[in-house]
Formats: sequence, C-alpha cells, structure tokens
Amino acid sequence: MTLLSTGRQRLSIVAPSRALRVLPLTALVVDVVIMVGVGTVAGLGRERLDVFETSASVVDSLGLAAPLILLGWMFAIFALGGYRPNLFGAGTDEYKRVVNASLLTAGLVGIGCYMARFALSRGFFVLAFGLGIPALVLGRFLLRRAIHSARRHGALLQRVLIAGSRAHVDEIASVLRREPWLGYHVIGALTPEYDLSDETASGIPVLGNADEATSLVEASGADVIFFAGGALASAGQMRKIVWDLEHHDVQVVVAPSVTEISSDRIRVRPVGGLPLMHIDPPTAIDASRWGKRLFDIVGSLSLLLAFAPLFLLATIQIKWHDRGPVLFRQTRSGRDGHAFSCLKFRTMVRDAESLLAKLQVEQGYAGGLFKMENDPRITRPGRWLRRYSLDELPQLVNVLRGDMSLVGPRPPLPVEVASYDVDAQRRLRVRPGMTGLWQVSGRSDLSWTEAVRLDLYYVDNWSMLQDVSILAKTVGAVFGSRGAY
Repeated sequence: MTLLSTGRQRLSIVAPSRALRVLPLTALVVDVVIMVGVGTVAGLGRERLDVFETSASVVDSLGLAAPLILLGWMFAIFALGGYRPNLFGAGTDEYKRVVNASLLTAGLVGIGCYMARFALSRGFFVLAFGLGIPALVLGRFLLRRAIHSARRHGALLQRVLIAGSRAHVDEIASVLRREPWLGYHVIGALTPEYDLSDETASGIPVLGNADEATSLVEASGADVIFFAGGALASAGQMRKIVWDLEHHDVQVVVAPSVTEISSDRIRVRPVGGLPLMHIDPPTAIDASRWGKRLFDIVGSLSLLLAFAPLFLLATIQIKWHDRGPVLFRQTRSGRDGHAFSCLKFRTMVRDAESLLAKLQVEQGYAGGLFKMENDPRITRPGRWLRRYSLDELPQLVNVLRGDMSLVGPRPPLPVEVASYDVDAQRRLRVRPGMTGLWQVSGRSDLSWTEAVRLDLYYVDNWSMLQDVSILAKTVGAVFGSRGAY
C-alpha cells in the first residue's frame, strides 16, 4: 500500500493486483484443458455414433483433424475477443463470444470437410461440439465464480477513479460498494473545477478536477476511470481525454445517471455520431399477464403434488406438539393493495400475537418488517419448518387461487403498506411472491431499505427468464438457510 499526495488529498492506494493480468491466460488454460478432455472423450466415443463409418481412413483421419480442429477452435475464441482482459467477471458477453466462436468453428469445420471431401468422423464431430460448447461455458462459469469469491475477499481488485459531481460520484460508488464481486475499489473522485470540496458526502476523497483526469490517472495508477454526470462541460473535453488516455493502460467507462434498470430495457443506438441510450418502459404490466399466471398455476399444482408427503409430516408434527391449529392465517396486502388471507404452517405458540408488542419494545422496533433471531415464540417443530422455509408451503394454495405468484415481492402486512412512501407503493403493482430477489439475496439479513430496493428492481425489470433464475437460486438459499429465522 502506498500514499498518493495531490493538490487536495493524501490517501492510501491499494497496490495493483498482478493476478488481473493473468486472467486471460488462466481462461486460456481452462479452455485448453476442457478442449483436450472433450477431444479425448469424442475420440474414444466416436465408434458408438459412427454407425455408417467403419473404414480405416475415417479412423486414421482423426490423428490429423482433431489437433487442427482444437487449435482452430482456440484461435476462433481468441479472434472473437474471448480472452480480452475487460471481459471477465460480469455480463453475458464472455459467454456469447465463446458460444459464437464455437458455432463458427463447427460451421467452418463442417463446410471445410465437405468442400475438401475430407473423411471426418461424424461421431467425433457431434461429440466434440455437442459436449465441448456446454463444457466451455461451464468452465467460464466456474472461473467467474472463483473470480467473484476472490474479489469478495479483497483480491483481483481494480482501482477506480470516478469523475463527476459529488452527488453522482456517491451514487456510482454506492452501487460499486454494494456489489463487491465486481472488483471495483474506489480510490478517489474527480469533480468539476468549480467544486473545491475535499471529499464527497460519503467520504470519498476528491483528488482534483475532472479536466485533469489524464494526469491524475497516471499519478494514482488507476485501472478504471468512470465518467458520471456533471464530470465535463462538453463532449469535446471527453473526446480529448479519451485521446490522451489511449496511451495509458486504463479503462474508460461512461456511467450515465441510470441505475436499477436491467440491460434488457436498454438499447444503445448511434445517431449522427451520438450513442443515444433508449430505455424501454418498466415491465410491471407484463408480470400480470396470462403467461406468468399460467406458469404459476402449472408450477403450484406440480409443487403441491411433489410436496404432499411434507405437508403430511408437518401437519402431524404441529398437531402433536400442542394440539393447536395447523395453519396460521394472516391478512396480507396483494396486488393493488387488495387484502387476502395468507396461509402458512403455524410455527409459533398460540398467543404469539399478544406477545408481539412486548418483543417490539425490547428489540427497539422502528418500522418495517419485524424479525428477530431466537424468537421465543417459535415452537420446536416451527424451528425446522422456518429453517428450510417449509412453513411457507401452504402459500402454494394462495398461488393457485391467484392471491400470490411463485415469484414476486414479499407479501406485506396492511400496517406496513400504510407507512409506504411513493416509491414503495410500486411494490403493489404485481402479485406478491413466495420467493423473490429478497429471498435469494439474504432473506432476513437484509435491511428494510435493501429489501424494498430489490423488490422495486424486480417490479420494473420483470422477465420470465428472471423468474426461472430466482426459483433456481431459491433452492440454494433455502438449503443454505442463510438469513432464515
């Protein structure tokens, strides 16, 4: 760690991560290992698929063709940018480049063998690309998981400068801090020349003026510079700084004042040399259409049948424990604020509601959702039901009835809805869900503000693919029991 002295601030700088430079080489090694493994499997397994090929020439051709195909495959990934340093860690571009390069290789091999009348084993071709493409994607996925894990532990970080007004700098910095897996470590801010502050409201040191970006990037050793709103007075200044920075090993990122909007709703269309960003309307209305409803009906019916034995086991344990009611019914607010009776397995003592006020006072309850660890009201069978979220299984009936959805914002209490501000009211534009972004992002460990933010993101950026992804992640969140109490 070193110290940087500037006209305004003196701050500690995180040393550059040398491992960042070897990420492309690491990805190359992973790809080579996978390709060699897949090539070996394809070579050994070709006989089972080559039902029309038994000649010795076809078999012998593999010794020449297989190495050339694998070498060409790696070159195609390289040519399409699959090993660019700024590609790793986030986004789908990495996967797209690998898949496109693989499909291009398969097409060229097929056309080339046909034109040259080369006797390539069809079994080898099918196995090599049929197994190789998903294997390469899986390898890149596992590499990305390793990168994210390393970044959360303080490794593989990129040093970032953010240029813009103090408010914009803090807004971008808050997003980068909230997502540590991105690997961006903010080392300072550059503000307009009229702003003489020493730091932003969130405590980020101001190193200098935004129009001095080139010299400050060189002095600080930044890997990335973000240009946010209010950074520069004209497009000409931006163009000149980009020209000046082309000789430095630094990424230039333009961060518009657009947050909490999914990439599916953003279209960049250059017009007259201007890269205009078009933002599609929020997709909340799509989350209420028949496609999602049909998905909910089929999914809830299937899960009710699959979990029938668990329903029986839970019913027996709850009834045996204290002879009380099996189900707990609580009024919740659904779509557009309409009240409904939300069903859950009873996990608390019979007089739980009467004890609530006392516990809220003891815990210093200040509004929002009330949750506490080691809640004394929870029964013995209730603890394992809550641990794995099995207490919420009866809500499948709510989904079937149309009160809820499989995926959506958490169903709020009417008293919570009464305290909603204008932003939080948007959560009521769709049916509440049994699971959602709040479930797979920390459950009860999340703050009230963070839970609302995730729900609003879901409402504004709904897609069926996102629903499927959340359901898949819910399995891991439930069995991991993180934030469940």
